[in-house]
Amino acid sequence: MYRVPYGRGSLSFDLPSTIGATVVESRRMAPLADVSKAVKQALVDPMGCEPLRLMAKPGDRVKIVVTDSTRACPDSVLVPALLDELSAAGVRDEDVTIVVGIGAHRASTPEEKLGKLGEGVVRRIRIIDPDPRDPDALVNLGKTAAGVPIVLSRSVLDADLLIATGIVEPHQYAGYSGGRKTVAIGAAGEETIAYTHGPRFLDDPGTRLGRIEGNPFHEAVTEIAARAGLMFILNVVADDDNRVVAVGAGEPNAAFRVLVDRARSLFTVAVDRVFDFAITGVGFPKDVNLYQASRAPSYLFFAPEPVVRPGGIFILPAQCPEGAGAGPGEQRFLAAMRDVPSPRHILDEARRNGIAPGEQRAFVMAKVLEQNDVIVVGCEFPEVVRQAKMIPAATMEEALEIVQARLGANLEALIVPHALLTLPVRQV
Repeated sequence: MYRVPYGRGSLSFDLPSTIGATVVESRRMAPLADVSKAVKQALVDPMGCEPLRLMAKPGDRVKIVVTDSTRACPDSVLVPALLDELSAAGVRDEDVTIVVGIGAHRASTPEEKLGKLGEGVVRRIRIIDPDPRDPDALVNLGKTAAGVPIVLSRSVLDADLLIATGIVEPHQYAGYSGGRKTVAIGAAGEETIAYTHGPRFLDDPGTRLGRIEGNPFHEAVTEIAARAGLMFILNVVADDDNRVVAVGAGEPNAAFRVLVDRARSLFTVAVDRVFDFAITGVGFPKDVNLYQASRAPSYLFFAPEPVVRPGGIFILPAQCPEGAGAGPGEQRFLAAMRDVPSPRHILDEARRNGIAPGEQRAFVMAKVLEQNDVIVVGCEFPEVVRQAKMIPAATMEEALEIVQARLGANLEALIVPHALLTLPVRQV
């Protein structure tokens, strides 16, 4: 019996006797016994700069950019600790604003803010969601050295002290998430999001899962965050079960590099072959919609070396209670997938005319679907799956029947229960 995450629970299944299976999970690392204590210690002894309580001073306008509900970052622990440091420096609560880094996703709901930050923070501090499409709420800061437009929310640019939280884990474009990305993308305007997520970057071989060296996306977010004035980050690394295993705070470059090293040692796992198909687990909160959940097959597809053969299949158990997703980016993703006859048309159109934020997910999935089918199991909106040029299946048994009908009986399966974290690296 095998098990992968599905919604807030899990999905159990067996494989036919003719199918061999390799289960790949991240390495084990002891979780922190007391996360709050570790966070406080990280703030006392930050990397590359003086403690936050010495950086801040009374009267400072402080902005804290936090992750949105699609990231399992423990902001309910991180933000109160930051507020304690600011209070110790004499910063008043009314001079602090929390900015939810939604990027091109929908605005966060009151319930999500409460769940993400906790009642004490929600009652105490002003919380806003930037609008990436409102020109009056955005500031154009020119371009990076590589020509990337820097358009950011005014809500983060009028700060005397700009801080960001984040969770450091493999990311398909940035190499690793967290660090500067919470500000550089989470608080960016659509022009910046569209450019960094466009064909120029996504076709670049340096834009790769698990890679920050020579990665143009990583270089762009680093420069954008510096131009925004990001001075301090508080980030974590969490394991497959969302247990925090490392905390780092301090100057953005210094703290991020240390946490990337910890994340690499946790999530990178060697495999010795190419597989016929893969079963990719996601679970809450990433399987709340197809836009987010579809990252799982694309993460494996864009691994440093392919782990599923061309013509093979990805199986994605994903509940998707929000369908494709409710935000403008998610709706653009669905329209881009639905309104053309084939994945090749998506790629050609994007390379010819560029893409809007959200359409990059269609571009990436089109690359996957050119070589591999994707079967989505248990989606509450199977018609959305069809519109996105993927194959709906009500159960894992049905999905496996499709696999065998298309690929034969004697197959090798790769099972990755946490496909957005575990990074299989094929030994070549």
